Amino acid sequence: MTALLELSGVTAFYGASQALFGVDLTVGEGEAVALMGRNGMGKTTTIKTICRMMAHRDGDIRFAGNDLAKLPSHKAARLGIGLVPEGRRCFARLTVMENLMAAATVGEWDFARVADLFPRLAERRDQKAMTLSGGEQQMLAIGRALMTNPRLLILDEATEGLAPVVRQEIWVAINVLKQSGLSILVVDKSLKELSGVADRYVIVEKGVTAWSGAVNDLTDDLTNRYLGV
Repeated sequence: MTALLELSGVTAFYGASQALFGVDLTVGEGEAVALMGRNGMGKTTTIKTICRMMAHRDGDIRFAGNDLAKLPSHKAARLGIGLVPEGRRCFARLTVMENLMAAATVGEWDFARVADLFPRLAERRDQKAMTLSGGEQQMLAIGRALMTNPRLLILDEATEGLAPVVRQEIWVAINVLKQSGLSILVVDKSLKELSGVADRYVIVEKGVTAWSGAVNDLTDDLTNRYLGV
């Protein structure tokens, strides 16, 4: 499988405090990879370095053959990296349609296709984002990322804090995206839902890639060691 995203030995700092000590990660074309670990272990920091929202100190980050080291975040996005950030971060005073069109680029993903994935967004197209429920805002955040027509979709805690029914709706949509051939990097805590979507797991522990492997290779011992409370 051709690697679309490659991280090798990535380190990163918040000021003088080191957060990543050596993260290795690959996502292949059409592959879904789950990035896991306990809270505070470096998952979101890893995503920030990929999206160029923060610089890395050492190591290599390559996307579609491009070295991301010196690129600003908007240029990384133009290469085809679509981010659904933790906390949704919709444009509160813009309507659903305005949120989506603000991110739109030419490609297969347009309003009609996003509305087909999330029919509720079509129903709410003229409502301001601030009036939507949490689940609807999450759908909007995913739709907005898809409107950039990404080659890689990154989802950071896309179902956190949502009602079970809405969570299931989001997971169904993620599975549809996986089946369409879109490459996905997803951070989430639910092994049950991840096992139905992910091809591989990557676990970070204290800023280091502690384990990676196929879904079926994650044993109870590994789960307790790296993911248990």
